[in-house]
Order: sequence, then C-alpha cells, then structure tokens
Amino acid sequence: MTATTRTLSAAALALALGSALSMAALPTTAQAADDMEKCFGVAMKGKNDCAAGAGTTCAGTAKVDHQANAWKLVPKGTCEKTASSTSPTGFGQLQAYKAKS
Repeated sequence: MTATTRTLSAAALALALGSALSMAALPTTAQAADDMEKCFGVAMKGKNDCAAGAGTTCAGTAKVDHQANAWKLVPKGTCEKTASSTSPTGFGQLQAYKAKS
C-alpha cells in the first residue's frame, strides 16, 4: 500500500465516520425539539427566538430584557420556573402576557 493510498483510505474512513455520526444525531435533534416549549418573558434583549409578537418580526428582535410578547425555546417543564422580571407571577409564561407595571 502506498502513502497516497493510505492517505486516501484514512480520509475516506473519516468521511464515512463523520457521515454516520451526523445521521445518527438526526433523530435526537428532532426528539429534542419535541422536548422544548415556548416561554414568554424570559428572553434577554435581542436574544428571543422567532415570531415574538406585535412589535417584533423574528429572532433577535426583543427590545428589552424579559419582553412580555417575546419567547425563547426552553426545555419542557422549566418555563414557569424561570425568573421573569416583567411577568405577573415573576416567572416565564406559556402565553404572551401584559407586562406588570
């Protein structure tokens, strides 16, 4: 086996392994999305996820920290345990809300 053949074989092996690993991760990524929920009032300024509500167009458009109509994807079951300075309860909400004064 020549040096060129060994180099090509190593490259082919690395490519095949990388492809196999990335394909194995696909179901995990899809499953992870099912384990997430929208949480309003927990995103920091400019760090919200897409479709935040009136006055915003998409990801990164929250004008203030903990904006009441801006949401962030969080693991299911954690939203209403996450602090929010604008929420009436002091925690994230599963729906947009009117910020407390």
